[in-house]
Amino acid sequence: MVMIYSDNKKIALELVALGKTLAPNLSGKVYAVTINQPDTVAKDLAAHGADGVHEVTTNITQFKAEEYANLLKDLVTEHKPDLVLIGSTKNGKELAARLAALLDTGCVMDATAVHAQGKTITAERVVYSGNGIAVEQFTSTPAIVSIPPRAAEPLPKNEHHHANIMKKQVTLKEYPSKIQSIQEATSEGIKVEDAEIIVSCGRGLKNKTDIQLVSDLATALKGKTVGCSRPIAADLKWLSEDHWIGLSGHKVKPKLYIACGISGQIQHIAGMRDSGVVVAINKDPDALIFKSADYGIVGDLYQVLPKLTSALKEHSA
Repeated sequence: MVMIYSDNKKIALELVALGKTLAPNLSGKVYAVTINQPDTVAKDLAAHGADGVHEVTTNITQFKAEEYANLLKDLVTEHKPDLVLIGSTKNGKELAARLAALLDTGCVMDATAVHAQGKTITAERVVYSGNGIAVEQFTSTPAIVSIPPRAAEPLPKNEHHHANIMKKQVTLKEYPSKIQSIQEATSEGIKVEDAEIIVSCGRGLKNKTDIQLVSDLATALKGKTVGCSRPIAADLKWLSEDHWIGLSGHKVKPKLYIACGISGQIQHIAGMRDSGVVVAINKDPDALIFKSADYGIVGDLYQVLPKLTSALKEHSA
Protein backbone atom coordinates (compact mmCIF):
# COMPACT_ATOMS: atom_id res chain seq x y z
CA MET A 1 0.00 0.00 0.00
CA VAL A 2 1.10 3.56 -0.69
CA MET A 3 0.20 6.32 1.78
CA ILE A 4 0.52 9.96 0.73
CA TYR A 5 0.42 13.27 2.59
CA SER A 6 1.06 16.90 1.74
CA ASP A 7 -0.08 20.14 3.32
CA ASN A 8 -0.27 21.47 -0.25
CA LYS A 9 -3.37 20.21 -2.06
CA LYS A 10 -1.87 20.49 -5.54
CA ILE A 11 1.15 18.41 -4.56
CA ALA A 12 -1.12 15.90 -2.82
CA LEU A 13 -3.00 15.36 -6.09
CA GLU A 14 0.32 14.81 -7.86
CA LEU A 15 1.37 12.30 -5.20
CA VAL A 16 -1.86 10.34 -5.70
CA ALA A 17 -1.04 10.04 -9.41
CA LEU A 18 2.53 8.96 -8.63
CA GLY A 19 1.28 6.50 -6.03
CA LYS A 20 -1.08 4.91 -8.55
CA THR A 21 1.87 4.07 -10.81
CA LEU A 22 3.68 2.37 -7.92
CA ALA A 23 0.75 0.71 -6.14
CA PRO A 24 0.37 -2.33 -8.47
CA ASN A 25 3.59 -3.74 -6.98
CA LEU A 26 2.63 -2.66 -3.45
CA SER A 27 -0.79 -4.22 -2.71
CA GLY A 28 -2.46 -1.99 -5.27
CA LYS A 29 -3.98 0.70 -3.02
CA VAL A 30 -3.25 4.40 -2.52
CA TYR A 31 -4.47 6.05 0.67
CA ALA A 32 -4.23 9.78 1.25
CA VAL A 33 -4.13 11.62 4.56
CA THR A 34 -5.50 15.09 5.23
CA ILE A 35 -4.93 16.85 8.54
CA ASN A 36 -7.07 19.81 9.58
CA GLN A 37 -8.09 20.50 5.98
CA PRO A 38 -11.57 21.22 4.56
CA ASP A 39 -13.84 18.34 3.52
CA THR A 40 -13.44 19.43 -0.09
CA VAL A 41 -9.77 18.42 -0.07
CA ALA A 42 -10.58 14.82 0.88
CA LYS A 43 -13.31 14.69 -1.78
CA ASP A 44 -10.94 16.02 -4.45
CA LEU A 45 -8.26 13.48 -3.53
CA ALA A 46 -10.86 10.73 -3.86
CA ALA A 47 -12.11 12.08 -7.19
CA HIS A 48 -8.54 12.18 -8.52
CA GLY A 49 -7.81 8.53 -7.83
CA ALA A 50 -7.18 7.90 -4.14
CA ASP A 51 -8.62 4.55 -3.03
CA GLY A 52 -9.21 5.91 0.44
CA VAL A 53 -8.72 9.12 2.43
CA HIS A 54 -8.02 9.44 6.15
CA GLU A 55 -9.57 12.81 6.95
CA VAL A 56 -8.15 13.71 10.36
CA THR A 57 -9.15 16.67 12.51
CA THR A 58 -7.03 17.54 15.54
CA ASN A 59 -7.00 19.86 18.52
CA ILE A 60 -4.12 22.00 17.19
CA THR A 61 -4.87 24.83 14.81
CA GLN A 62 -1.64 25.02 12.80
CA PHE A 63 1.11 22.76 11.52
CA LYS A 64 3.49 21.44 14.19
CA ALA A 65 6.09 18.94 13.03
CA GLU A 66 6.29 17.02 16.32
CA GLU A 67 2.55 16.50 16.63
CA TYR A 68 1.95 15.75 12.95
CA ALA A 69 4.82 13.23 12.88
CA ASN A 70 3.32 11.35 15.82
CA LEU A 71 -0.09 11.34 14.15
CA LEU A 72 1.32 9.92 10.90
CA LYS A 73 3.34 7.38 12.89
CA ASP A 74 0.12 6.06 14.44
CA LEU A 75 -1.56 5.84 11.02
CA VAL A 76 1.44 4.07 9.50
CA THR A 77 1.63 1.63 12.42
CA GLU A 78 -2.07 0.87 12.06
CA HIS A 79 -2.27 0.48 8.27
CA LYS A 80 1.30 -0.70 7.51
CA PRO A 81 1.94 0.89 4.09
CA ASP A 82 5.02 -0.19 2.15
CA LEU A 83 5.71 3.35 0.98
CA VAL A 84 4.91 6.81 2.35
CA LEU A 85 5.14 9.73 -0.09
CA ILE A 86 5.28 13.20 1.47
CA GLY A 87 5.18 16.48 -0.44
CA SER A 88 8.56 18.17 -0.29
CA THR A 89 7.38 21.52 1.02
CA LYS A 90 9.18 23.25 3.88
CA ASN A 91 6.85 21.54 6.34
CA GLY A 92 6.92 18.26 4.45
CA LYS A 93 10.70 17.91 4.57
CA GLU A 94 10.77 18.32 8.34
CA LEU A 95 7.85 15.95 8.71
CA ALA A 96 9.39 13.23 6.53
CA ALA A 97 12.65 13.23 8.49
CA ARG A 98 10.88 13.11 11.86
CA LEU A 99 8.54 10.34 10.74
CA ALA A 100 11.43 8.21 9.50
CA ALA A 101 13.23 8.67 12.82
CA LEU A 102 10.13 7.70 14.81
CA LEU A 103 9.65 4.57 12.68
CA ASP A 104 13.39 3.77 12.57
CA THR A 105 13.27 3.44 8.81
CA GLY A 106 14.92 4.92 5.72
CA CYS A 107 14.17 8.32 4.23
CA VAL A 108 15.10 9.87 0.87
CA MET A 109 14.57 13.60 0.42
CA ASP A 110 13.61 15.35 -2.83
CA ALA A 111 13.48 12.19 -4.90
CA THR A 112 13.33 12.73 -8.65
CA ALA A 113 12.02 9.19 -9.25
CA VAL A 114 10.67 6.27 -7.23
CA HIS A 115 10.52 2.63 -8.38
CA ALA A 116 8.77 -0.41 -6.91
CA GLN A 117 9.80 -3.80 -8.25
CA GLY A 118 8.54 -6.88 -6.46
CA LYS A 119 8.16 -4.86 -3.25
CA THR A 120 11.76 -3.65 -3.57
CA ILE A 121 11.63 0.14 -3.42
CA THR A 122 14.36 2.40 -4.81
CA ALA A 123 14.50 6.17 -5.09
CA GLU A 124 16.66 8.48 -7.18
CA ARG A 125 17.91 11.91 -6.15
CA VAL A 126 20.28 14.52 -7.52
CA VAL A 127 23.71 14.67 -5.84
CA TYR A 128 26.96 16.63 -6.23
CA SER A 129 25.20 19.83 -7.31
CA GLY A 130 23.47 18.06 -10.16
CA ASN A 131 26.54 16.20 -11.42
CA GLY A 132 25.18 12.79 -10.49
CA ILE A 133 22.11 10.74 -9.65
CA ALA A 134 22.14 8.56 -6.52
CA VAL A 135 19.99 5.42 -6.67
CA GLU A 136 19.11 4.33 -3.13
CA GLN A 137 17.41 1.06 -2.17
CA PHE A 138 15.37 0.74 0.99
CA THR A 139 16.12 -2.21 3.28
CA SER A 140 13.27 -1.54 5.71
CA THR A 141 9.60 -0.64 5.52
CA PRO A 142 7.89 1.64 5.25
CA ALA A 143 10.05 3.60 2.83
CA ILE A 144 9.70 7.33 3.47
CA VAL A 145 10.22 9.56 0.42
CA SER A 146 9.69 13.30 0.03
CA ILE A 147 8.68 14.35 -3.48
CA PRO A 148 9.13 17.87 -4.91
CA PRO A 149 6.34 19.65 -6.81
CA ARG A 150 5.43 18.71 -10.40
CA ALA A 151 6.80 15.18 -10.15
CA ALA A 152 3.62 13.90 -11.81
CA GLU A 153 0.47 15.21 -13.46
CA PRO A 154 -2.73 14.75 -11.40
CA LEU A 155 -5.11 12.14 -12.75
CA PRO A 156 -8.31 13.40 -14.43
CA LYS A 157 -11.11 14.15 -12.01
CA ASN A 158 -13.78 11.43 -11.78
CA GLU A 159 -16.67 12.22 -9.46
CA HIS A 160 -17.88 8.62 -9.77
CA HIS A 161 -14.62 7.10 -8.54
CA HIS A 162 -15.37 5.15 -5.37
CA ALA A 163 -13.16 5.88 -2.38
CA ASN A 164 -13.66 5.34 1.31
CA ILE A 165 -13.36 8.65 3.21
CA MET A 166 -12.66 7.89 6.87
CA LYS A 167 -13.18 10.85 9.21
CA LYS A 168 -11.36 10.82 12.51
CA GLN A 169 -11.09 13.26 15.41
CA VAL A 170 -7.77 13.02 17.26
CA THR A 171 -6.52 14.79 20.38
CA LEU A 172 -2.78 15.21 20.00
CA LYS A 173 -0.29 15.53 22.80
CA GLU A 174 1.17 19.02 22.47
CA TYR A 175 4.93 19.54 22.67
CA PRO A 176 6.59 22.45 24.52
CA SER A 177 7.79 24.14 21.32
CA LYS A 178 5.64 27.07 20.22
CA ILE A 179 5.16 28.90 16.96
CA GLN A 180 5.35 32.58 17.86
CA SER A 181 4.34 34.00 14.49
CA ILE A 182 4.05 33.13 10.82
CA GLN A 183 4.91 35.68 8.13
CA GLU A 184 3.76 34.74 4.66
CA ALA A 185 6.35 35.33 1.95
CA THR A 186 5.25 37.77 -0.69
CA SER A 187 5.81 36.88 -4.33
CA GLU A 188 6.06 39.26 -7.27
CA GLY A 189 3.50 38.07 -9.79
CA ILE A 190 3.33 34.40 -10.79
CA LYS A 191 5.46 32.03 -8.72
CA VAL A 192 8.27 30.68 -10.86
CA GLU A 193 7.46 27.13 -9.73
CA ASP A 194 3.99 27.44 -11.28
CA ALA A 195 4.96 29.26 -14.49
CA GLU A 196 4.66 27.55 -17.86
CA ILE A 197 6.92 30.07 -19.62
CA ILE A 198 9.98 31.60 -17.96
CA VAL A 199 12.51 34.04 -19.40
CA SER A 200 15.63 34.16 -17.21
CA CYS A 201 18.61 36.49 -17.09
CA GLY A 202 22.16 36.19 -15.82
CA ARG A 203 25.45 38.06 -15.63
CA GLY A 204 25.21 38.83 -19.33
CA LEU A 205 23.14 41.87 -18.32
CA LYS A 206 25.18 45.03 -17.77
CA ASN A 207 22.69 47.10 -15.78
CA LYS A 208 19.65 46.53 -13.57
CA THR A 209 17.47 48.55 -15.94
CA ASP A 210 18.27 46.07 -18.72
CA ILE A 211 16.02 43.53 -17.00
CA GLN A 212 13.24 45.34 -18.89
CA LEU A 213 14.47 43.64 -22.09
CA VAL A 214 13.87 40.25 -20.45
CA SER A 215 10.52 41.33 -19.06
CA ASP A 216 9.37 42.58 -22.48
CA LEU A 217 10.17 39.21 -24.04
CA ALA A 218 8.32 37.39 -21.26
CA THR A 219 5.28 39.62 -21.80
CA ALA A 220 5.39 39.03 -25.57
CA LEU A 221 5.33 35.30 -24.88
CA LYS A 222 2.27 35.77 -22.66
CA GLY A 223 4.39 34.32 -19.87
CA LYS A 224 5.10 37.44 -17.82
CA THR A 225 7.44 35.45 -15.56
CA VAL A 226 11.04 36.55 -15.20
CA GLY A 227 13.64 34.30 -13.60
CA CYS A 228 17.33 34.78 -12.91
CA SER A 229 20.53 33.04 -11.95
CA ARG A 230 22.15 33.33 -8.54
CA PRO A 231 24.32 36.45 -9.14
CA ILE A 232 21.34 38.59 -10.16
CA ALA A 233 19.39 37.83 -6.97
CA ALA A 234 22.03 36.97 -4.36
CA ASP A 235 25.01 39.14 -5.34
CA LEU A 236 23.70 42.14 -7.28
CA LYS A 237 20.20 42.02 -5.75
CA TRP A 238 18.66 43.32 -8.97
CA LEU A 239 15.76 40.92 -8.46
CA SER A 240 14.29 39.36 -5.33
CA GLU A 241 14.95 35.74 -4.40
CA ASP A 242 11.44 34.91 -5.68
CA HIS A 243 13.02 34.94 -9.16
CA TRP A 244 16.14 32.93 -8.31
CA ILE A 245 16.30 29.62 -10.17
CA GLY A 246 18.91 27.08 -9.20
CA LEU A 247 20.02 24.49 -6.69
CA SER A 248 19.83 26.98 -3.82
CA GLY A 249 16.90 28.88 -5.30
CA HIS A 250 13.72 27.55 -6.92
CA LYS A 251 13.41 24.40 -9.00
CA VAL A 252 11.13 24.90 -11.98
CA LYS A 253 9.51 22.80 -14.69
CA PRO A 254 8.03 25.15 -17.31
CA LYS A 255 7.03 24.16 -20.82
CA LEU A 256 9.43 26.80 -22.19
CA TYR A 257 12.58 28.16 -20.53
CA ILE A 258 14.63 30.90 -22.17
CA ALA A 259 18.05 31.61 -20.66
CA CYS A 260 19.44 35.04 -21.58
CA GLY A 261 23.07 35.76 -20.78
CA ILE A 262 23.34 32.80 -18.40
CA SER A 263 26.61 30.87 -18.54
CA GLY A 264 25.08 27.56 -17.43
CA GLN A 265 26.80 26.70 -14.17
CA ILE A 266 25.67 23.36 -12.78
CA GLN A 267 23.89 25.01 -9.83
CA HIS A 268 21.58 26.85 -12.23
CA ILE A 269 21.08 23.82 -14.48
CA ALA A 270 19.97 21.79 -11.46
CA GLY A 271 17.07 24.22 -10.98
CA MET A 272 15.74 24.17 -14.56
CA ARG A 273 16.86 20.81 -15.94
CA ASP A 274 13.28 19.44 -16.07
CA SER A 275 12.02 22.22 -18.37
CA GLY A 276 10.18 21.08 -21.48
CA VAL A 277 11.99 23.17 -24.13
CA VAL A 278 15.13 25.16 -23.31
CA VAL A 279 16.33 28.07 -25.45
CA ALA A 280 19.73 29.62 -24.72
CA ILE A 281 20.88 33.08 -25.84
CA ASN A 282 24.55 33.83 -25.22
CA LYS A 283 27.34 35.56 -27.12
CA ASP A 284 29.86 32.92 -26.01
CA PRO A 285 29.55 29.90 -28.34
CA ASP A 286 31.31 27.75 -25.73
CA ALA A 287 28.93 28.65 -22.87
CA LEU A 288 27.89 25.58 -20.86
CA ILE A 289 24.23 26.54 -21.15
CA PHE A 290 24.19 25.36 -24.78
CA LYS A 291 24.83 21.78 -23.63
CA SER A 292 21.50 21.86 -21.78
CA ALA A 293 19.55 23.70 -24.49
CA ASP A 294 17.24 22.37 -27.19
CA TYR A 295 17.80 25.53 -29.24
CA GLY A 296 20.65 28.01 -29.06
CA ILE A 297 21.21 31.52 -30.37
CA VAL A 298 24.84 32.69 -30.37
CA GLY A 299 24.62 36.46 -30.24
CA ASP A 300 24.53 39.61 -28.13
CA LEU A 301 21.34 39.55 -26.05
CA TYR A 302 21.11 43.34 -26.45
CA GLN A 303 20.56 42.78 -30.17
CA VAL A 304 18.71 39.45 -30.04
CA LEU A 305 16.08 40.18 -27.38
CA PRO A 306 14.56 43.33 -28.97
CA LYS A 307 14.36 41.62 -32.38
CA LEU A 308 12.85 38.46 -30.88
CA THR A 309 10.32 40.48 -28.88
CA SER A 310 9.39 42.53 -31.94
CA ALA A 311 8.92 39.39 -34.06
CA LEU A 312 6.68 37.82 -31.44
CA LYS A 313 4.54 40.96 -31.20
CA GLU A 314 4.12 41.03 -34.96
CA HIS A 315 3.16 37.34 -34.97
CA SER A 316 0.60 37.88 -32.21
CA ALA A 317 -0.92 40.84 -34.03
